[in-house]
Amino acid sequence: MLSALRHFLKLEAASGILLFLAAVLAMIVANSPLAPWYGQFLDLPVAVRIGPLEIAKPLLLWINDGLMAVFFLLVGLELKREVLEGELADPRQVALPAIAAIGGMIVPALVYCAFNSGDPVALRGWAIPAATDIAFALGILALLGSRVPLALKVFLVSIAIFDDLGAIVIIALFYTQDLSMLALGISLACLPLLLLLNRCNVTTFTPYMLIGLLMWTALLKSGIHATLAGVVLALFVPMRDRKAPESSPLRRLEHDLHTGVAFGILPLFAFANAGISFAGVGLQALTHPVALGVAGGLLIGKPLGVYGASLLGLKLGIGRLPESVDRRALFGVAVLCGIGFTMSLFIGSLAFPEDAHAELFAERFGIVAGSLVSGLIGFVLLRRALPAAAVQAG
Repeated sequence: MLSALRHFLKLEAASGILLFLAAVLAMIVANSPLAPWYGQFLDLPVAVRIGPLEIAKPLLLWINDGLMAVFFLLVGLELKREVLEGELADPRQVALPAIAAIGGMIVPALVYCAFNSGDPVALRGWAIPAATDIAFALGILALLGSRVPLALKVFLVSIAIFDDLGAIVIIALFYTQDLSMLALGISLACLPLLLLLNRCNVTTFTPYMLIGLLMWTALLKSGIHATLAGVVLALFVPMRDRKAPESSPLRRLEHDLHTGVAFGILPLFAFANAGISFAGVGLQALTHPVALGVAGGLLIGKPLGVYGASLLGLKLGIGRLPESVDRRALFGVAVLCGIGFTMSLFIGSLAFPEDAHAELFAERFGIVAGSLVSGLIGFVLLRRALPAAAVQAG
């Protein structure tokens, strides 16, 4: 378990560095003579048709709706594994990161709403600063080397897992369009089929993927965001092969997906969504309430929410600090949770329509600025805090 966790953390850290490079490349291209080709690349029409059923979308939406469903599948697998056999299986380890994550979702949303009260269009983005990008955050921790206690990394991962779960619920409840009951019925009909596969101890992935593809297509047509199909599918993948208990189909699938998602899908998503063009942008655009709300939610709301909720949990005796972690390191991690890149960009793409140009620019600028500054400040705070924590641990 310890070896697998360290392997996971190394992959996530490297993925975070690659995510950063992809985002920087996107901004460079979007503000260079290559900008028209960048736009044409994202607008490239891609269509799949089987008889009367046709799905025709620009490449950007295939990335955001299609490839990100695979990312959500991986998130669902990680959630299930952690709850059944991982860090979240022990209630004593669950309480503090769960409380911290709840505070880290509520307070940033309140900060965002404070900047955008009275504007119903802007208020649609209230959830943008609510999630933490674990790949980016672990990438920052990786820069600090061996001084970072493993318990601190596990604590950060646990917060991010609860963040992801909260983001999934938010997307399902608040970013669902007009429903098609027929398509929704088809997607719901997939659930007993998946349950049957699980109960029959089917451990090969092909049947799950075929039904998952049908469910994704139905959700896409239903109005509910199709990426949620990945999370639902993950819940039915068997944790253990009942004929060979030492074998874990879920872990195998998670291992097979992780490298492709970390080094393929997420960097491509970042490249496709982080291309902010500053052409003709004035100070007014940079100080748009949406940009201030997102950046403020990440920079101010996240640390206040995560750290404040953690202190409340400790005072009430609900949770306990991870081993070798003091309150200074806890605050540094709380600041690091303000890196909300991937999930924030994803929620932002759901919150604002394509014709809301001012809001789209503002939310992306706020995400990039807030995440970058949170990463820098979190790095400095942890660099100062961790040597003392390491001495205490020894």
